[in-house]
Amino acid sequence: VQLQASGGGLVQAGGSLRLSCAASGRTFSNYNMGWFRQAPGKEREFVAAISRGGGTTYYADSVKGRFEISRDNAKNTVYLQMNSLKPEDTAVYYCAAHSLGTVVARESLYHYWGQGTQVTVSS
Repeated sequence: VQLQASGGGLVQAGGSLRLSCAASGRTFSNYNMGWFRQAPGKEREFVAAISRGGGTTYYADSVKGRFEISRDNAKNTVYLQMNSLKPEDTAVYYCAAHSLGTVVARESLYHYWGQGTQVTVSS
C-alpha cells in the first residue's frame, strides 16, 4: 500500500492542525494504521494507532487528550487531529500501515510508510 501524508504546517502554540494520510494500491480496510513523529536530533516515536475498522485506538501518553486519530475507509484516509499543540510537538509526522491482528505501537512492526509531513509549533 502507498501512503501520502499531508496537512502539516506552521502553527502557534495552542493551535490545531489536522493531518491526513491517503492510501492507495491495496484494500485500505485490511490495515491497521499509525502515526509516528521524528523531531530534529531524536529518534522516531509512536504517536497514535487505529484498528482496521476504527473501533480501537491507542495513544502515546504525550499526546493523550490532545490528539485524535480517526479513519474513513470509504475515502482510504486516516487522520490525526492535533489540538492544544505545544512547541515540543514540532516534528516530521509519518503515517504507517501494518496487517497484524492488533493495534501496535512498535515501529518495526509497520510494513508501509508515508513520506512525512512537517509540523512546526511556535511558542
